[in-house]
Amino acid sequence: MRVGKRFVVAGRVQGVGFRYFTLDTARREGLHGTVQNLEDGRVEILASGEAEAMTRFEMAIRRGPTGARVDDVLVEPGPPGAATPQFRILP
Repeated sequence: MRVGKRFVVAGRVQGVGFRYFTLDTARREGLHGTVQNLEDGRVEILASGEAEAMTRFEMAIRRGPTGARVDDVLVEPGPPGAATPQFRILP
């Protein structure tokens, strides 16, 4: 079953490769969506894909890459289909 979620990740998540970590993890899990830095220092992720893949993805972003510190992850339901044909980083 396809699901969609919006994640907003807080902590030391900018300037540590978090978006690239997210991109690699999402592509490995076959997810579609986007990741971008927010002006307030958080990172926003919109993702959709199979439920089991989304669970593994969420576990990975809660850890983050080496050098990151994830303090909080806000999770909201999102549309099960993403607007992008693959996962990508927004400017």
